[in-house]
Amino acid sequence: MIDSRPGDMFLPGDLLNNTYRIESLLGRGGTSEVYKAKSEISGNSVALKILKQEFSGNEDFTVLMAREENIREIRHDAVVRYSENHRTSDGRIYLLMDYIEGPGLDQKLKEGPMPVDDLLTICKRVSEGLQAAHKRKIVHRDLSPDNIILRGGVPSQAVIIDFGIAKDTNPGAETIVGNEFAGKYSYAAPEQMSGQTDARSDIYSLGALLLANFRGKAPSLGANPMEVVGNKQKPLDTSDLPEPFRTLIERMCAPDPLDRFQSAGEVLTFLDAPGAQPRDDSEPAVDPLDMLVGSPAYPVEDATIITPRSTINPPLAASAAQKDKSTKGGRGGLIAALIAVLLAFGLGGALFFGALDSVFAPSYPTADPFRLIIERSAGGPVRAAGNVPSEEGQAALLERVDEAELVLASGEIAETWVRDVLFTLEPLAELEEWRLTIENNRANLTGTTEDADLLADLDGFFGGDMPGALIGIVDIAFELPLLAREIPRDIVDAHADCGPLILQGAAVGSGYAPDEALQVSGQVAGTETQIRLFDALTDVAKGRTVTLNLEVLNPALCIVEQHLPKAPAGGFDVVYAHGATNEANPSAKFFVGENPVIDVVLPAQVTDGFLTVSILDVTGNVFHLLPNINRQDHSIADLRAGAEGEFPIRVAFSLEESANSGGIAFKVDDSTLGKSKLLVLHSADPLFAGMRPTAESAASFAEALRQSAANDAGQILSLDSSILTTAQP
Repeated sequence: MIDSRPGDMFLPGDLLNNTYRIESLLGRGGTSEVYKAKSEISGNSVALKILKQEFSGNEDFTVLMAREENIREIRHDAVVRYSENHRTSDGRIYLLMDYIEGPGLDQKLKEGPMPVDDLLTICKRVSEGLQAAHKRKIVHRDLSPDNIILRGGVPSQAVIIDFGIAKDTNPGAETIVGNEFAGKYSYAAPEQMSGQTDARSDIYSLGALLLANFRGKAPSLGANPMEVVGNKQKPLDTSDLPEPFRTLIERMCAPDPLDRFQSAGEVLTFLDAPGAQPRDDSEPAVDPLDMLVGSPAYPVEDATIITPRSTINPPLAASAAQKDKSTKGGRGGLIAALIAVLLAFGLGGALFFGALDSVFAPSYPTADPFRLIIERSAGGPVRAAGNVPSEEGQAALLERVDEAELVLASGEIAETWVRDVLFTLEPLAELEEWRLTIENNRANLTGTTEDADLLADLDGFFGGDMPGALIGIVDIAFELPLLAREIPRDIVDAHADCGPLILQGAAVGSGYAPDEALQVSGQVAGTETQIRLFDALTDVAKGRTVTLNLEVLNPALCIVEQHLPKAPAGGFDVVYAHGATNEANPSAKFFVGENPVIDVVLPAQVTDGFLTVSILDVTGNVFHLLPNINRQDHSIADLRAGAEGEFPIRVAFSLEESANSGGIAFKVDDSTLGKSKLLVLHSADPLFAGMRPTAESAASFAEALRQSAANDAGQILSLDSSILTTAQP
């Protein structure tokens, strides 16, 4: 479990979608966090991978979450079961998966060496799971001790988890993380350094982690690319392994994929009948001392001299500048460029980078704590201030920063401290704003980026943790750039099919801030327009909330809407009731067979002028409730007949009232289902020269309104409206 902190998306006790009660945080990364939760319905424990909210509207990340969901097709007890993606009411996307209770092999690694029998059992179990995944052309790419959990602590119940950077090897499939390299260096296969991955890469990683757990310590050759590049091409040291475990590891971890077991099935075959497998001693095992300058593996004469910064950094920058921005996950070259740069330092750079400082270093004053801060603000220069342990390390840092105040000192730091710091800096060239703080061996890297692809690269590169001997977290946050207001404005205008739509103005300068919602109000002709508008705005919102406060009408109503006079609301209220019972119906929703009764309530201050009430139905017809042939007097003074205060005027009667007085009444039938709009116009004089027919087309009424407005633009004092909905019961 990981301690919660205020910046986490959820805290223990939070309830997700009224179903999942958060219990603890299991892991955090740059784009998502993983929580243990319990279903309030079933009581079962689950794991929830939750995409950070700023990525929920980003198609790149939602597509990748959907691809991870598809891994649920792997049905094997040794592979964690995925369910499906869900979305919370506030737009967060999360992936539901099984929670596996038990220690991970990373925890067992810390406890010390494991028995060979247990490791052979785990190998068989995990190979069976890999075989099921590989049959569906899914390669894990990140097998390491922390990605294998022993359910209940039992080796025969090992479960593979976290397919978060898995790759679907089917043609056209996408990698779950943007960069082409994935996997922790210590356990990654040699070919993964150049982005080449297939099922044999998983076999290598499984063998490497089994070897680590046999010895009770992580491999010594995988802390950073400098060691990895040279040593990954050499067979692992298996001299202390008993048979058949020794042969198994050699066959799983051969540097050349062609020399390995070619499938998980071959691993299982070997485990069932190991036989006598002679060892080929033609290639010596890697000796840890071979990593030192002057050893047989790295003669002194082959050591490369450090190249000045001006000759190192430009190719890396050029590589980034030439990247094809249209390719999703197109930063695969970042890792390759990093390795190329590190190779330029020469594999014999251990002396330069301080690997032998403890032997040859001069004595410097002690700094306690030993501190270093390196940072970049808003794309400005890279600045460094603090302690360094050697002149060589000082020179190397000066090559990578623009401004520095570095003090030579000794302190309680790891031998690889300088190398680990330089390794941390290399992938940050494109990051506009970041801060690296180091105190002894504890370090934290924070930063922000507007580039989702870069964030995916860095998240896959660091895995949320500081590299090498540095202990701490990497927390790079995604921060959306301002969205120019013209972009959503043009989209909104293009979808205005029922009069103008109102887009709330951007609060920051000329654009929308990352946390500012896009809000649109007004009327549209139909639900399809509403959906298209929402989708179009979501595409450009990049995670911002999109809120549509739209009144969905229909094309016929919109014809009239676009010709309605521009007049303020007059405070006229519309009251609906059921004709059969005279009971109020505030919902204004009536079903087939029901008889709506409609009253228009005159405000107390309205005592003169004329009242026009019309209803526009879904068929495109307009019915004039007041005035009409049977009720021509619509003078407000006459309608009041001396009454003061608020005063109701009945414009649609019950069937019984209509039979007695002749007023207009109607009953809902299935030919006019949908939304109809009641218009209440208060004018100084009668709107039209003559009496309008009781019913006419929307187009005819719209033209009459247009002519009336042209004749006397100021005669309409107010306009109020109300929606009446008819539906099947």
